[in-house]
This record gives sequence, structure tokens and C-alpha cells, in this order.
Amino acid sequence: MAAGVPSLAPFFAEDSGLGRDARVRSRAVPGGLQQGDTPGLYGGTKQPGICDVERLKRFLTAPRNDRRARVWAAALDLRKNEIPGYLDRLTPVLLRHDTLALNHDYKKGKAVPFRALLQAGIALLVDQHGLPSVKCSCGNPLRPFEGDTSRITVTFGDGNEKWQGYDRAEVVVVRPAPRKLERIALVDVQDPGRGIERPVGTIGEADAGFDATERRAVPRVAGTTLGEARRRLADAGLAVAFRGAEPPAEHARVVASDPGAGVELRFGAQVTLTVAAESGTEGRKPSTAGTAGTATPSPSTSSAPPAGSRPPTSTGPTTTSGPTPSRPSPSKAPPSSVPPPASSAAPRSSAPPPATSSPPPVTSSPPRQVTSSPPTGGPVSSSAPPPVSSPPASSAPASTPPAPSTTV
Repeated sequence: MAAGVPSLAPFFAEDSGLGRDARVRSRAVPGGLQQGDTPGLYGGTKQPGICDVERLKRFLTAPRNDRRARVWAAALDLRKNEIPGYLDRLTPVLLRHDTLALNHDYKKGKAVPFRALLQAGIALLVDQHGLPSVKCSCGNPLRPFEGDTSRITVTFGDGNEKWQGYDRAEVVVVRPAPRKLERIALVDVQDPGRGIERPVGTIGEADAGFDATERRAVPRVAGTTLGEARRRLADAGLAVAFRGAEPPAEHARVVASDPGAGVELRFGAQVTLTVAAESGTEGRKPSTAGTAGTATPSPSTSSAPPAGSRPPTSTGPTTTSGPTPSRPSPSKAPPSSVPPPASSAAPRSSAPPPATSSPPPVTSSPPRQVTSSPPTGGPVSSSAPPPVSSPPASSAPASTPPAPSTTV
């Protein structure tokens, strides 16, 4: 889905003033999986109005939109009366990378999910774990893209052309941060040398600027857990990325970092962490998290793909990939540091029925959308700005099973 291009079946009209996209060139990343609190993952701007949260709230609470609001809430595992509080906890940002997500159209009174590739520059609302939750311009609810990014094939078809600057190697998937964020460190898309620290749940009125060109020293992390190492790196404005479908566990022991402690790096630069093998894995080499290695990815298993009802009939992307696993619930209000259990969410009566063994159809709105169905990867953690992650490699379809394929 290209920035500034209207959806075919949006929840609300693109010209209703809910938000506006920007022109942003996708940034190169060393890995396809990015954690929601990765330093510099998202961008911002000093100009207000990229997302009008109050107007969206009014639309979703207006009596005339009652049915639409119930469907919207169910797509995010919410009850209708939880919408205002949920929106108050979201934060407007701009994508700095072409990003895969599970988008939803509104068709015949239902939310129809489809896998979409969102172009850098699209304005989003992200939740307290840094996950894309709402597409600002039309109010479409978003869920995390689930799957093995190394097996996704993106194809532009039906007369749609690749947008300028598109690079398959720069496509990312966002995983939730393991703890709720208090603020998000953004990079000004109009002035990359300027950082923006935005408190979660605010729209820019409480932003604080910082110098994104300032060098910062790698902290000492050897001997700590992976979770603690990530926190130290995030506090220093540095990040960790992972290759593979799943990063090491948060309690894994870090034995070394590259570069080592004391080396000065640019804001948002990645640090590679070597993690000790877990008990029961004697004989295996330590796993490596970051730009120079793999995080001992374990094969994921697929469950039922998000239902897509019928094969797409629009000019948007379609998918021929396999099933996708169940989706995690968005973060909710409770003060606790972990996301609320799925049981607390409203029954998803409006969500599409589970798919059969056939690949999930992908309906798309505008011209560049993506669909596919890979296995899920585990969440990762950090908490300061810049983008980082290695490009997910695409592979040709295999005979057994076939590799995911997407048409845009």
C-alpha cells in the first residue's frame, strides 16, 4: 500500500481528515525483524496533524457508526466501550521502512483482514508495545504480521508498479516490545540529525528534541541477560536486531558484544550480542543476536491463517502462501507491565471465520499491498531510537511446502 494512496474499502473515507502520510525514503536495515521499541524504528515531524486521534474517537463513538465501531473494536480484540481509552494510549508516528502488517478493510459490515506492505511515510498509531495499530488516514485497524520473513515473496502485478525506492531487502516486520513503553524515540523525517522523544499517548505537544548525531558509547553487557542488555543499549540509544524467525529468550546469558564496551557509535546503530547456549543444548555453538549472526531461530509452526473470506477481486495484492498463526492481542490499559490476557478481550464475533487449508485470501485497498502467510517470530526488546534489522530474504516457492508468495 503506497503512501497517500486511498484504500479501496476503508473504515472511514481517506479525505475525512483523520490523518495524512508523508514522503519518506525507506531506510536500509540489517534485519527484517524489528522490535517495537528499537531506537529510530519510527519517524516523526515537528508539524502537527499526521493523525487526528480525537476525530477518530468521535467517528468511532458516533451513534451512526455503531456497527462499524463494533467491528473495528473486535478486529483489535476490544469491546466497543474500550475504544476511547485504547485510542488515548496510542501514539502517532511515521513509518521509516516499508513494513508488513495485517490490514483490515470494511466490507459488507465485516472486517476483512489482508496482508499488506505499507510504504515508508505512512502515518500510523502505535500501541504501548510499539506495534502498528491503526492506519491514520482511514482508521483501518492493524495487527502484527505473522510469519517467516525469509520466505516471503513480494510481486507487483495487475498494472501496479513498484514505488520509487522500493527494495525487498529493506522490508521489515515489527514485533512487540516485552514491556510497555513510556516514550518513543523518533527520528525527524525532515531532519535526520534531530531526534524526537515522544511520550506514549501524546500527539506531539509534549515532544522533546535531542541530537541524533551525537556519538554514544557501547555499555558493558557481557554477563547480563539478553533483556537487561537490550535495556542498557536502548538507554544508550543503540539497538539489537535479530536474524531468523525467533530471537533468543530474554533470560539468555550474554557472553560478548561486538563492538565491545566503550566503542562509540552513531545513534540507533546495532550491537551484535553473543548469547550462551541454553541448558540441554550442549555441543551447540553460542547463538548470536544482531547484525552478524543468527539468533538460533527455532522452526515455527503454522496454525490457521487469518481468514480472508474470498480470493481478492481488487487490483491489490493477493497471496498464495500457507497458513498463519493466531494473532496476539493489542496492549490494553491495565497498569501492569505485561499486555492483558486475550481472555479479557471481547469475543471476536465480527472477525472472519478460520481459514481452511487453502491459502488465506488477501484483499487489498490501494496499489501496493502485500500478502503472505509465514510462521510467527517471538517478540524482542529495546527502547531507544534508530532502525535496525537484517533484510528478510525471499525464496522461490518450494515443492513441499510451497514458499509464500505475494502479488501487489
